Amino acid sequence: MAVTTKKINIRTLSQEELISVLEKIGEKKFRAKQVYEWIWKKGVHSFDQMRNISKKVVEYLDEQYFIDSIIISDEQQSNDGTIKCAFKSHDNHITEGVLIPTTSRITACISSQVGCSLACKFCATGRLKLMRNLTAGEIYDQVLLLTRSSEQEFGKPLSNIVFMGMGEPLLNYKNMIAGIDKITSEQGLGISPKRITVSTAGIAKMIKKLGDDKVKFNLALSLHAANDEKRSKIMEINDSNNLEVLADALRHFYDQTGSRVTFEYIIFKDFNDSLADARELADYCKNLPVKINIIEYNPIDDGEFQQADKRKVDAFAAFLESLNLVVNIRRSRGKDIDAACGQLANKNGAIALKERSLKK
Repeated sequence: MAVTTKKINIRTLSQEELISVLEKIGEKKFRAKQVYEWIWKKGVHSFDQMRNISKKVVEYLDEQYFIDSIIISDEQQSNDGTIKCAFKSHDNHITEGVLIPTTSRITACISSQVGCSLACKFCATGRLKLMRNLTAGEIYDQVLLLTRSSEQEFGKPLSNIVFMGMGEPLLNYKNMIAGIDKITSEQGLGISPKRITVSTAGIAKMIKKLGDDKVKFNLALSLHAANDEKRSKIMEINDSNNLEVLADALRHFYDQTGSRVTFEYIIFKDFNDSLADARELADYCKNLPVKINIIEYNPIDDGEFQQADKRKVDAFAAFLESLNLVVNIRRSRGKDIDAACGQLANKNGAIALKERSLKK
């Protein structure tokens, strides 16, 4: 058999394409379906782990293809039960994900990119250089690994998935959508799209594309300020995607999907925590079908921003609720292991302390 100079990522093939590949070497359709199940449902990271596949097929696949799987290279557990995982890719890039248990749910927070290009001032991840997009398979693997960790540690499968880890999902649109397709497919993990939330810093044209594609998962917007001057100060993306442009995109998304958007509002001391800020937020929400998550800030190394006083946070939320807005206050989890919102920066990921494959 001829050996290709560059192997192809087998997880870029659909099941139909894989059937065609194996039929060319004389295999039946059921063999391709078995291989496909090993790749996705069982999550193997090498062809020789496929125990019911002939040596001939394994050798052919190994010559022509590779599996872009990831492994857990490091794992830390917080005092509150939160688990942070450093994931290592086949080309030795590190990204991070978090498993967040509560009494009512277990949430996996996953990444879409290695690093990030948006440089939001309050976010540790934004200080990392963007190395590359994660593939659909790598996005899928994070969920597969975290659901296995959930079952092992807490005796329960995942209940929710949030794209709130490293990177901007809408700047990796194709792979993000393909990864979610596999996560929700019966040929994959079979998780309902209604249990998935994609969070964006605000890429208006891609928010509109989500609407045009009539996606079934939930959308969250990292807002953090309801006037352009303040938002641009902390999020450069606002210079090209201002609040008016974003409002138009969000209305289009709702019109196409019927899905209400969540505003994420990290509240900073003496920056966006006043009742005047709450009034601006309420005014911005007037013509948008939204709910609001007020998020406790997790300080990062330079101390430019600080956590708002609890009394001001409560007053801020109460003001919004008095105007009949749906508001939740989200307290931080995993702060002691740098696993809380905005803290993912590969501090523990540079050196692999232990490795664990997809197959346990």
